[in-house]
Amino acid sequence: MKDFNLKVKMKRRFKNTTDSNHNLPIAANILNRDFYASNPDEKYVGDITYIQTGEGWLYLATVIDLYSRKIVGWSMDDALSMAILHRNPSQGLIWHTDRGSQYASYSHKDLLQKHGIVQSMSRKGNCWDNAVAESFFKSLKQELVYNTYFYTKRQAKKEIFEYIEFYYNRTRSHSYLGNLSPNNFEEKDFMLQNEMVA
Repeated sequence: MKDFNLKVKMKRRFKNTTDSNHNLPIAANILNRDFYASNPDEKYVGDITYIQTGEGWLYLATVIDLYSRKIVGWSMDDALSMAILHRNPSQGLIWHTDRGSQYASYSHKDLLQKHGIVQSMSRKGNCWDNAVAESFFKSLKQELVYNTYFYTKRQAKKEIFEYIEFYYNRTRSHSYLGNLSPNNFEEKDFMLQNEMVA
């Protein structure tokens, strides 16, 4: 195979991440596919995926600020708490996800109420209602996951961290942002606002 420059293409395995078959309360679709935000920390979208490793599946949750498309929270546990800690959003932030039981849980709703966050959920089985979050996972998988075999969960965590923090947020250009990275977009906007105040 090496002589002919051939590479093995592994069959992709998928794991369903949304458990919407529950009796927990569902929030209205307040976001309603309005993926534009005029300011940081105005609207977040979140989702969950699973990454296959040699030690089993690794759970990854992300939080994306619709203003800059920046991953402001990501975790193998509670991504929204990470985003709140790092960004300290004002009350009234819209938090949009699918109808998964983890997002409909009473403990999650308590977290939202504590921080004055407005919950929004996609319609049942409608991936387009959370298209920005779905798009990020597509990029992550095409640019990293499908090209890498993670022998351990620790390796996967390290490489996902590097992808998000050093590549996706800092370097990767987005056509939606005028071909800037999320960090560069936020920095440019911050400088423009300071110039207007001065």
